[in-house]
Amino acid sequence: MADRAAFDAYVRDRWVPLVRTAALLTGDRHAAEDLAQEALIRAAHHWHRVDPATADAYVRRILYTRSVDAWRWRRRQPDPAEPGPDLADRRDGASAADSRLTLNEALRRLTPRQRAVLLLRFYEDRTEAQTAVMLGCSVNTVKSQTRHALGRLRELAPELAMTFGREEAPR
Repeated sequence: MADRAAFDAYVRDRWVPLVRTAALLTGDRHAAEDLAQEALIRAAHHWHRVDPATADAYVRRILYTRSVDAWRWRRRQPDPAEPGPDLADRRDGASAADSRLTLNEALRRLTPRQRAVLLLRFYEDRTEAQTAVMLGCSVNTVKSQTRHALGRLRELAPELAMTFGREEAPR
């Protein structure tokens, strides 16, 4: 109970300076109050371990780290003011499923080695040299198998070139 009373006294005494510091960190009064509350909630969980002489430094440290964490989180979020892709540009779920089925059927019609080369090169993003080592063949074999497999896919499913945004130049 003594910890609770000490914490309550600390909050009453230090609330205004903490919010003022948080306002300098956030630039917004409402965000500052939220940040100060969050810092105090975190401090309350461990208040029994906090030395009263360093309590202010402890809470301010939480305040600073939570401010940085929030800034990092916001930085990773997409900007809502940036325009997204047009609805007309988005493929609907049915056409995406059709494309996957078409691709799956076309891949089944390739030889096992051609499928393995395409899987390693494009799905697992391996280099030609890595693919050659994994398949136990030369780099030139990987190159020719890739060329033959892609050519065969173009024959089996020419609509996929348009679906995935790659228009092939006429040969």
